[in-house]
Amino acid sequence: MFEKPLGMRDTLPALYETKKEIRARMSDEIERWGYQFIETPTLEYYETIGSASAILDQQLFKLLDQQGHSLVLRPDMTAPIARVAASRLYQEGYPLRLAYAANVFRAQQREGGRPAEFDQIGIECIGDGTISADAEVIALMIASLKKAGLKQFTVAIGHIGYVNALFLEIVGNEERANILRRYLYEKNYVGYREHVKSLPLSSIDKQRLLQLLQLRGDETKISAAKDLVESENGREMVDEVEILWKNLEAFGVTEHIKIDFNLVSHMSYYTGIMFEVYAENVGFLLGNGGRYDQLFEKFERKATQATGFGIHIDRLIEALDSVETKSDIHCVIFSAEQRLDAIRYAQEIREQGQRVILQDISGLKDVDACTNAFSDITYFIGNRQKREEV
Repeated sequence: MFEKPLGMRDTLPALYETKKEIRARMSDEIERWGYQFIETPTLEYYETIGSASAILDQQLFKLLDQQGHSLVLRPDMTAPIARVAASRLYQEGYPLRLAYAANVFRAQQREGGRPAEFDQIGIECIGDGTISADAEVIALMIASLKKAGLKQFTVAIGHIGYVNALFLEIVGNEERANILRRYLYEKNYVGYREHVKSLPLSSIDKQRLLQLLQLRGDETKISAAKDLVESENGREMVDEVEILWKNLEAFGVTEHIKIDFNLVSHMSYYTGIMFEVYAENVGFLLGNGGRYDQLFEKFERKATQATGFGIHIDRLIEALDSVETKSDIHCVIFSAEQRLDAIRYAQEIREQGQRVILQDISGLKDVDACTNAFSDITYFIGNRQKREEV
């Protein structure tokens, strides 16, 4: 009777307070950069958001409404915000700078500690195709993480177009390229090497595919990436990463940046610059983002350039050593004779911004146990008031 659906979690008061504090810090920073928060429905139509989200179909929570329409619990926030921008906000003119803090839902076949419902906070910059917009999004993500209290973290930046161009140059078709991309997405570099060695390619082409794994590190990897690819299209992708690096230098955030031309994603709508953020003591990505310039076509709008990021709040909390929250609660214990004075006193200190519990002493079985839970207690008992700092 106490079981919960697979992947679902209860959030108890201490963790709730921590999440609330993290959201508040990050939201404040995001708003300082001019982004405006919006909310979208928890339920969306399967035909629109379900198909546009790029989340695997088996990971969607599906249900039917009373009219027989197929619905889904939103599996991400990028697609719903794109829907809103395409239907409600497109006449306001671009660029749009929108933000969200919401729960998303993805079904798990096997839990393995992975949640099926999790908190995200993020932004979408819609209608700006410049590298400056990509840099702004990454710089804001870094600023938000710092505001949350995270000190040691790395943001890996790459370009999905570079990987695609290199693979098609060498293996010739999407089917073979998809196998290679899968190894990179799973970060199975040993499997990638073994697969490359088994391909019916020249030794030179095999070596080029293996050299891709070396394109991870500082900015010197940018020139190495340009030397590796032969197509003009691939070299243009490298140029974009180089411009992005210079923009991030202007923001003063490159101490957190690592070049990684191995980046790929299971999110099929990414079209350009991509990035991932992780911390040393957490085994999962804290968040990710990138450019998705073709998503709006799924909402019957012309192609609209856009980029954004999403941060997984639960994973961010794991990465933080500690988070200071408002844990002090003032307790006012009163007897029937002093009820009115106790209520007036509680109202006064609430107006000062403090959190206050009003507790009738007759409702306490153990006064000592109650007092141990609070740092500040005021008694209105009999004909006197007594305050104790515990």
